[in-house]
Amino acid sequence: PDVPIVSTGMEMQAARNSGQVILAQEAGEVMSVTGDHIVVMGENGPRTYNLRKYTRSNQSTCVDQQPLVVKGQRVEVDDVLADSSSTRYGELALGQDVIIAFLSWEGGNFEDAILVSEKLVREDKYTSVHIEKHELEARDTKLGPEEITYDIPNVSEDALKDLDERGIIRVGADVKENDILVGKITPKGEKELSPEEKLLRAIFGDKAREVKDSSLRLPHGARGKVVDVQVFDRQQDRDLPAGVETMVRVSVAQRRKLSVGDKMAGRHGNKGVISKVVPIEDMPFLKDGRTVDIILNPMGVPGRMNLGQVLETHLGWSATRMGFRAITPVFDGAKEDQIAAELARAWILERGVSVVTRWAWDELKEQGVALESLESDEEARYIYLAAWLGGLGYDTERLRSDETYAKQSLTIEWLKSSGYNADAVFPSEEQRKFNGQELDDEAILIGLREWYGMMLRRHGDSLPENLQAIDPTTAEFSELETLGTEMSFKLAIPMPHVGKEELFDGKSGERFAQPVTVGIMHVLKLAHLIEDKAHARSTGPYSLVTQQPLGGKAQFGGQRFGEMEVWALEAYGAAHTLQEMITVKSDDVQGRVKTYESIVKDEPIEEPGIPASFRVLVKELQSLGLAVEAVTDDGDVIRFGKEDDKKQRQYVGSGLMDLARGRR
Repeated sequence: PDVPIVSTGMEMQAARNSGQVILAQEAGEVMSVTGDHIVVMGENGPRTYNLRKYTRSNQSTCVDQQPLVVKGQRVEVDDVLADSSSTRYGELALGQDVIIAFLSWEGGNFEDAILVSEKLVREDKYTSVHIEKHELEARDTKLGPEEITYDIPNVSEDALKDLDERGIIRVGADVKENDILVGKITPKGEKELSPEEKLLRAIFGDKAREVKDSSLRLPHGARGKVVDVQVFDRQQDRDLPAGVETMVRVSVAQRRKLSVGDKMAGRHGNKGVISKVVPIEDMPFLKDGRTVDIILNPMGVPGRMNLGQVLETHLGWSATRMGFRAITPVFDGAKEDQIAAELARAWILERGVSVVTRWAWDELKEQGVALESLESDEEARYIYLAAWLGGLGYDTERLRSDETYAKQSLTIEWLKSSGYNADAVFPSEEQRKFNGQELDDEAILIGLREWYGMMLRRHGDSLPENLQAIDPTTAEFSELETLGTEMSFKLAIPMPHVGKEELFDGKSGERFAQPVTVGIMHVLKLAHLIEDKAHARSTGPYSLVTQQPLGGKAQFGGQRFGEMEVWALEAYGAAHTLQEMITVKSDDVQGRVKTYESIVKDEPIEEPGIPASFRVLVKELQSLGLAVEAVTDDGDVIRFGKEDDKKQRQYVGSGLMDLARGRR
């Protein structure tokens, strides 16, 4: 994960208080750093800090700590020695900073759905490791002790290939659903033995005794690699529950890439489910060719009024382009005008780099330098800057090594040469403190003047006269903003401080009709993953009482067809589908067997029978003392269960039963 570029300032405190990072207990010098421990030599001798490696959390995620210090480094008390899976450099880091666009895209992000680029999957940006724990207990039963063994009855050799001689799976084995993790047999209750069975028992000993397979198997839908096996024995571990002789715990880990159906969220309650992983070439792209990582639906913002996500997007966009990290505390963060000013500054920086790069190529061409020998804009720019800025007292070595410093330096000199106040674009902390609002306004004005002049030079002939009539270098801010808004709308090119970008359709290559809000947002992958939820069944276990399929993925159950779903089919008049749903697809025991048989034999499906739940209803009413009977159209009384064997009682007229039987 990344430390968010738009932070609250509480990330370090949250990480330290989480217990996830390792803090130095005393000052000292780091003597040794390995993957699983750090040794610090303090005043009282060496102290060893053990790191947690690939351990399971309560949410079945993976906790893995990595050292942050190097050998020979001096550390003080409470310095961070090691990061965890949810921290970076001792600060809370739960998600990734990605390029997002607020755009309705071919219906793919309807109703809070999220579109993600295949690039995120390919680069493993949101790939997570999950560790599931599976346990098996061998108990001492009345019929004899259960036994953990390799010798399991009626199991093929192939199913046992990854088990060791004890019947426990080896570490590193790849497993899928229904694979045996630990072999176990349980004694069956034995009846009186026949002479033949006594003979077999005498010849083969206990091997011929009746046992059932009660092995631990991987649940359906699961997969992964065995990463840890622990065996607890009564002799060595006295804390085992009563009656348990041996317990085996197997940990299975799996890597999960981002996929359709996974849930994601920002930090403003803006959650959604991935509807499609879009190929990189189909994603919208910016003027410089970079593709958008995630597309969010703009309709998810106004109704919920969580505008923080839009402001975060704008501030993250300017921070990334300017090369700074924004610390904006909750309830006391950056204001809209400040964010607009930062966007203007970012645009001015890019404009300065563009202009100076053009100067650099022109200058090198005039000097007769072989342009084909230069690899990139950066190389040409550095040669030019070293000569130009080196003479003005700038650090030429830093111009090559520090890109942010180089860009700021050249932009400052370009602004000065153009007659602008460079301090408004790159103010010091002191200037921000005392003149922040004025400098922000001036930065927006500089950006607006430069942008308006550039638009006039490029598109002047196609613009109305009122837009060409003013001089942007002398016009007031209010007039410039009014005319700039009109010009922006006509040209579909955004003004510097509005936080929008020209975006192009990845499929056609054409520019979208209007500028789109693009920026950087910190997006998290939530623990609600589709792999834990996706489930399907044809036939499976049924409830003993109602004979209806069980519910839920854990029980390998069916999909509940509830009261409201029944109303839906009634409203559509889908009578046959409805009857099928509440009989042969549910609890009509004979009906579902006959239906299955008819499908297999390719015969017409018979009429449904009476659901088992109706029998439960009748029995419950009878248990309340109500004389309830089910009668067919022909007047036959339907009898349920054991009553068939009983002698039919003599009929005594009671009035209600007469009505049911059609008598008077």
